[in-house]
Parts: sequence; structure tokens; C-alpha cells
Amino acid sequence: MQPPLQPFPPESEQQDLTLNVAQVMLQGFNKHYRIFRDACKAAKRHFETGNWSAVQQAARERIDFYDKRVIEAVEHIERGVPAESRGDAAWQRIKLHYIGLLTYHKQPECAETFFNSVSCRILHRTYFNNNFIFVRPAVSTEHIEADPPSYRSYYPQKYGLRPTLARMLQDIGLERPFGDIGRDMRSVLRMWRRTLLRPLRLEANHQIQILSSLFYRNKGAYIVGKLVNGNLEFPFVIPVLHDDDGKLFLDAVLLERRQLDIFFSTNRAYFLVDMEVPSAYVQFLRGLLPYKPQWEIYTLLGLQKHGKNLFYRDFLHHLRHSSDDFVVAPGIRGLVMAVFTLPSYPYVFKVIKDLIAPPKEVNRQQVKEKYWLVKHHDRVGRMADTLEYSDVAFPRKRFTPELLEELRTLAPSLIEEEGDTIVIKHMYIERRMVPLNIYLDRADEEQRDRSIEDYGLAIKQLAAANIFAGDLLFKNFGVTRYGRVVFYDYDEIDYLTNIKFRRMPQAQTDEQEMAAEPWYAVGPTDVFPEEFATFLLTDERVRSCFMQHHANLLDGAFWQAMQQRIAAGQMQDVFPYSEALRFSNLFARR
Repeated sequence: MQPPLQPFPPESEQQDLTLNVAQVMLQGFNKHYRIFRDACKAAKRHFETGNWSAVQQAARERIDFYDKRVIEAVEHIERGVPAESRGDAAWQRIKLHYIGLLTYHKQPECAETFFNSVSCRILHRTYFNNNFIFVRPAVSTEHIEADPPSYRSYYPQKYGLRPTLARMLQDIGLERPFGDIGRDMRSVLRMWRRTLLRPLRLEANHQIQILSSLFYRNKGAYIVGKLVNGNLEFPFVIPVLHDDDGKLFLDAVLLERRQLDIFFSTNRAYFLVDMEVPSAYVQFLRGLLPYKPQWEIYTLLGLQKHGKNLFYRDFLHHLRHSSDDFVVAPGIRGLVMAVFTLPSYPYVFKVIKDLIAPPKEVNRQQVKEKYWLVKHHDRVGRMADTLEYSDVAFPRKRFTPELLEELRTLAPSLIEEEGDTIVIKHMYIERRMVPLNIYLDRADEEQRDRSIEDYGLAIKQLAAANIFAGDLLFKNFGVTRYGRVVFYDYDEIDYLTNIKFRRMPQAQTDEQEMAAEPWYAVGPTDVFPEEFATFLLTDERVRSCFMQHHANLLDGAFWQAMQQRIAAGQMQDVFPYSEALRFSNLFARR
């Protein structure tokens, strides 16, 4: 049970009401972070007991912790502080008091974001970019010490590589025994030796560093670290899984930059990691992932609200240092969203239309619920993560006339024009990808076949996670910079278990055969997999590849079998790395 926020003192006892407000805000954040860490600590227990559904539930529920604490703090302040005592001068003093309270804080950057969230619910948006909130960080996160330290160091030259690895595995603190730790260590050492340059000369600074807390997600626990040899660093991730007997084993070693970038993707569920000093974990990970921005690393660690804050700072910085215009996003226009982009910035901005035309049968609230579902679900690396924002101000001069007219026409209720500023009241931001239909038009034979194979695999992996994409048209999928196919159009998404997969009834008469409309009853959740071929496989080259790898997607029996496994509580394995990297596929395992 978490303690409630401290009440405001009676008016006769108030020394400085602005200090009381600052203290209440920090109490609210501290309560949030205690609950956040409790969920991360519980992940270890769930992993040890093999309670996979509890791991997923913890990750899902943790997403909403932050907003609940913000609402609590706002209500507490509004009840205890009269509106006339929350004026401009008072709010500046509140911020100064808050900065003072953060002097020895372990998570000052996240606490500043919490202050912003509370402030923006109380103040009008005209204050969002001035001295009333933290537009820039006020407290440094450099050299904040954790107890125990955020990472451990090991020295193979002193003890030998194999004993060092054994000590590392002992120190991660898992109580469940390993099935064959000797075999697993041999596999890890073989992979390391393949990667290290030959002949290997050990430098004076030769060590292995691993983050003190394991990273938990779904059915895996992950050791994250790097091998240091002089000026060279070799990042690695080692997955720890359960075998069929419930014992632990090391499944792989991820060593290449591409493997690590895909593994650390926000297109998956966020990790559960117990961090006293999150900035120390971010700094360590940035050394492993130099091409990932800081905001994305905070996000994948589950601190998505601070990630949003950093993303917006990066966005404002980019606007100040660029001059190109926002334009309508290229590709087929959707029925639900108005989408625009800034060519020099690798993201798209999506606004829900006021009127959604047939054949779509959704409204704005239903679309928002679909995006909420995706945010809280395991995305298995196949659904683009989104950043949701309200009241975003853009410079009007950077909007092309075509884009401005489109927004005025398609979403007038979400657009406010204030002088030189365009304010969008609600929007989603996603990383920009090449739409799969455009990619296929440009692709050579090898690229086409690889992307179609991956497209079918994406659909199957989503199904394994109890997700049916709904609209499977190629235009609703994108291709990432690593060639992975990812789904990004969520207005028809649903849980797989909500869908009724049927076979097409056979026509009994000529009239039925020739009917323009279905002569049989079709329910709102009925899906006929045979029909997928009609609108997906019109190109014979695409059809040939699809049928070679994924013909079972056209068979209702495949989908029904998936539903039965999910209903039976079976969580299927969708590894965040290639099957080819697993030790069981690389080496003979006894």
C-alpha cells in the first residue's frame, strides 16, 4: 500500500504555500517511481516462477501508473490551493522550490517531466514553452551514484574467461537452477571468440561490464553488457530462458549492431528493469546503441513519458535548425487519418479525421481505443510504437498550402489557428517507414521475395500475440531501415480471439454464384481467409512467393488453431532475434 500525498497545512500554519505545492508534486513523482520499481522487481519473481502472463500484465499496467499519479497530484493541488494562489509569480516560485528539492534526487530528469505533466494540466497551454515548466533540464544527471552501482565490472585476465563468466551468471541472482551451465558457457565463449579480432591481444584495460539488473520481457530475462579490450568495446545481450523442464539456459549471444538495434526496439513491449538511477542505464545503453536517440532508450526502459518529453525537445531543436516544409505524406491516402511529414525528420504525424467515410465503420473514440490497445499490448516487433500528444504548436509558415487545406477540410475540430501558429489538439507520431506497397513497386526480385516472406511472418507473429490486423492491405504495412515489415494502421485491429474465422459457403444455385453481394449472412467479426488472396495476391510474382511460404494464412484452420492455443493459455515464442542465432541452431546441443 503506497502512502497518500501529504495534506496541505491549514492556512494559518502555511509558511510558504508554493513550497508546499512543490513538495506535493515531488511526493507524487516519488510515489510513482516506487510503484514503477515495485513492478520491475516483481518481474524477477514472475520470471523465476514461469508466470508469463503476470510479466505481460505488469508491463501493461505499468504504462498507466504515471497518468494516475499525475491526476492524483493535480486533484490534490486544486483542492488545497485556491486558484488565485496559482498565478504566474506563484508558479515560478513553485518551480524554483522544486529545483531545490531535486538537488540529491536519483531521478531528477523524470521528476522534472512529472512537474511538467502536472503543470500542463493546471495551466493554459500558452505557458508550455516558458519559465513555468522545464523546457530544458535544470538538474544534471551526470555522475549520479546508485547503491549498488548500476553496472558490475569483471576482469578475465585475473581469473580467466570461463570462471569470470561463471561468476557473472552467479551474480545475476536467479535462484532457479541452470540445466547445463557448462554447455551454455561453452556456447557463449565460442560466439565471443568468433567476434573478437584475431590474433587477440589482451590490453591492460580488459574487462566485462554488465548492467546490475536483468531486463525482463515476456518469457525472457536478458543480461546486457559489453566486453572492453583497450579502446575497443563489444556490446552483447545474452537471453536467459526456461527449458521444457523449467530449468534455465542461455539461448544466444547478440553481438552485431543490427541485432542489438532490432532487439532494443520500441516496436516491442517495454522492458521491466529495476533502476535506482535510470540516467546511468541510459548512458550505458547509449554506448551500446549509438544510433538510438536518448528519448528512445528511456522509452524502451518503460519511462515513456520522459521519452515523450525528450522527443519533443529534439523536435523543437530540429525545427529551429531546419527550413523545409511539412507536407502531406506520400502514398495512398487513408480513410481514417490525415498524415503529414517533414522530409528532413524521420517521423510522420497522424491526425484522426472528423468524418470517417465508408466502408470504415469507426469513430474517433474507437480509433483512439485501438491505439490504446496497441500501446498496452505486446507488439512483438511488428507494430509501430506511437507517441500521443495534445495541443502541439507548429509554425504556420512551415505548412504547405496543400497540407493546411487538407487539415482544415478533414479535421477542422482538431485544428486551431492562432496568428503565426497552428495548434493540433490531438495527434500521433510514428517513425516514418516506406509503405510496403511502394516498396514492392521499387523492389528487385530478391527484395520482393524477402519482404513478402517477412510480411507473412509478421501476420503470424501478430496472431501468436493474439492480434488480428484486420486490414491486411500492403499499404498498411511499412518496411523499416533493416528491411523488417511492421504494421502501422490500427483502426481495424482486434484481438484474434474476438474474430470468427469461417470458410466460404459453396454456392448452391447459379443465382448465388453470380450474385454481386454475399448471398450468405456475414457477421461484424466474420473473416473468410480464402478472400485474402483476392485483394492481396493480384501480382503473380507476389502470389508465388506468398504461397510458397504462407499458404496456410488462406486456410481458416490455421487461424482457428491459433485461437485454440491462445484460449488454452499457451504463450507462443516470438523471439526478439533471429532463430538462426539460437545456440540450438548454431551448435549441436545434447
